[in-house]
Amino acid sequence: MIKAGIIGATGYAGNEIVRLLSSHRETGIEWLVSKSYKGQQYADIYRNFCDIIDMECLGNDIDALLDRVDVVFTATPQGFLASILNKKMLEKARFIDLSADYRIKDVGVYEEWYKIGHGSPELIEEAVYGLCEVNRDKIRNTRLLANPGCYTTCSILTAYPLVKEHLIDPATLVINALSGVSGAGRGAKVNNLFCEVNENAKAYGVGTHRHTPEIEEQLSYAYGEKITISFTPHLVPMNRGILVTETASLIEGADEDSIRKAYEKHFGKESFIRLMKNGTNPETRFVEGSNYTDIGFKVDRRTNRVIMMGALDNLVKGAAGQAVQNMNIMFGFDESEGLRAVPMVP
Repeated sequence: MIKAGIIGATGYAGNEIVRLLSSHRETGIEWLVSKSYKGQQYADIYRNFCDIIDMECLGNDIDALLDRVDVVFTATPQGFLASILNKKMLEKARFIDLSADYRIKDVGVYEEWYKIGHGSPELIEEAVYGLCEVNRDKIRNTRLLANPGCYTTCSILTAYPLVKEHLIDPATLVINALSGVSGAGRGAKVNNLFCEVNENAKAYGVGTHRHTPEIEEQLSYAYGEKITISFTPHLVPMNRGILVTETASLIEGADEDSIRKAYEKHFGKESFIRLMKNGTNPETRFVEGSNYTDIGFKVDRRTNRVIMMGALDNLVKGAAGQAVQNMNIMFGFDESEGLRAVPMVP
């Protein structure tokens, strides 16, 4: 059994990591770090863990804590891990970072979109982008894992097979994405208050959302050339979930059969990707609380475009679940360990 530490354990993603690891048969939680709740019992903050987690939140004395664990999950704001991480720390434990600090290879692009300086650019090249279904072989041996976010995971996976197989013109790719409110984190923000969100839907970060370069970079690797996309996120009044609707022009000769074969080729044997039957569209309620991504498509012959649709739980496959899946790959465990929960309905 390996030992895990979680930094940022009292955020929504950190809490979800605690939930998933609590049922993991190969991993034990050694410590929980929370700057905001130092000294408080974890079960007093999240009472769903009453009589399950008997542990006090610790402060940020990371160097001393590293000697006690094999893997560290960092569910922290952008810039935190990059500001403290060094090669000596990586020699003590493997890190799975849920922020964007090591996702983008071009430090200039990161600093432009996130508006902060990068604290350890010398480590960026070593980091592996943790999209399990795409980079599994690279993930196995890394000691620094850049865990993808919710919008990016859903957007990339939904389009990946068609981009990889050159069945669409990537220059025409348009992604519209809907997110539940938990995607904005647990911090108090006026825009996320109940009265601001309830009975409302809105686009935000139009043309400027910082996940855009991450999606472009990963799909460019798949296509073999640099591509540019149009990405527009929307906030909708639900707790959890991501739904993406993506459209692109088909290349000559591409049809429903070739598209279906592309999805089956890349994802047909994946444990956590479910390909929808013809005429069935993904819905967020059917992935809630699970590590599944549901993907469907429809060919629109009138416009010669394909409509691709994907749904996942932003806190599980879009954050904590993918982080645990990555840990399973890194340590040679069954990839579905701790992640076998059936989606919750209703």
